[in-house]
Amino acid sequence: MGISYERPEEQPPLAKNISLGGTMTLFNVKRTYLWVALLTAALAVICLPWPAAAQSKGAKTPLPAKAIPLMVDVGAKKCIPCKMMAPILEDLKKEYEGIFMVEFIDVWENPEASDKYRVRGIPTQIFYDASGKEFYRHTGYFSKEQILDTFRKQGFDVKKPGKQEKGRTS
Repeated sequence: MGISYERPEEQPPLAKNISLGGTMTLFNVKRTYLWVALLTAALAVICLPWPAAAQSKGAKTPLPAKAIPLMVDVGAKKCIPCKMMAPILEDLKKEYEGIFMVEFIDVWENPEASDKYRVRGIPTQIFYDASGKEFYRHTGYFSKEQILDTFRKQGFDVKKPGKQEKGRTS
């Protein structure tokens, strides 16, 4: 049922080198489909992410129980401006607990964090709103008041919890 060529020079250029080596039987067809199915399954196993592999090592930022703003400070424990900011970050973490979160990530201990957070210099402060969307980024030393002003400019009420305004009594 195929095309038959009487002389080899009449054959198309590619047909000269192609030979099926016999007829396709039902057994050969089933075996071919089996190989295709096995190769597809093997590729799926290799290419699909597994839960353990999908989690990155190191630079994990814990999610708060309720949606609150977050400031991530990406730096190193031994860099001078980072050392200057360490007590500020600790104060903010304690004083404003429940109002916003403060996290410190050391890129010398977690080098993949610099790629994850797209950091070019340290320290870098990255501010996120309650939905997790970045709204501001700063590189270098940032004072406590500048950090609080950054939250205020975005409309966040960053009054210390438990503080009452002067002249008011409850």
